[in-house]
Amino acid sequence: MTHKQKKAVSATVGFAAFTGIAANAGAMHIMEGYLPAQYCIGWSILCLPFLTAGFFSIKNTISQSRRSTTVLAMAGAFIFVLSSLKIPSVTGSCSHMTGTDLGAILFGPCTTSILGIIVLLFQALLLAHGGLTTLGANTFSMAIAGPLVTWGLYKLLPKLKINRLVSIFIASFMGDLLTYCVTSLQLALAYPSEIGGIGPSILKFLGVFAPTQLPLAILEGILTVLIIMALESYAKRELSSIRYFKEAK
Repeated sequence: MTHKQKKAVSATVGFAAFTGIAANAGAMHIMEGYLPAQYCIGWSILCLPFLTAGFFSIKNTISQSRRSTTVLAMAGAFIFVLSSLKIPSVTGSCSHMTGTDLGAILFGPCTTSILGIIVLLFQALLLAHGGLTTLGANTFSMAIAGPLVTWGLYKLLPKLKINRLVSIFIASFMGDLLTYCVTSLQLALAYPSEIGGIGPSILKFLGVFAPTQLPLAILEGILTVLIIMALESYAKRELSSIRYFKEAK
């Protein structure tokens, strides 16, 4: 073979090896047994403070108004449905929306972490989507990091005189994207590139998931806005029970 042909073959081998890894990762839900034990333990430990705060947050919310359980259940169901709708990615893996943005806007990021881990646990057990060993990593990316960004932007953008519905869209869009960015970081830390280490590996994982995740993030932003508008029109009593209108002003 000529030198150019050898380079072409080497490039295709590298691409095949990488996409094989990416496909097995399971995109935003990292599959069972894919992460080394130390990473599974480390990400689980990072989740503990948020889950503890979320438990007390839910307890306080329910104690103030029993009606809030309806909205909590709806937010949890929203996460389960959206994050279960897997869209094929370019590598043979999959991407999906998170659904956690709605919970973050209505209840805050800590409460959403509890809703998220419950959904992830059911998906791992019933749908083989994600896994028990990777539950901590998946919880941190989808149920903690993403909702934190969504909640922060939702609070910040109206103070910058940005329209409230536009703020909700941006917050939801960025929360979805941040989730997939954190997942790419988790995969890169566990499987750094042989040449360049973690940095190039992150870029590779980001590049693999971007073609499907970017349009999904836009769609999730639009869907979150529509759900909020519907709730404000038809579920005012339920939203009042969680002091949504007071905090939204």
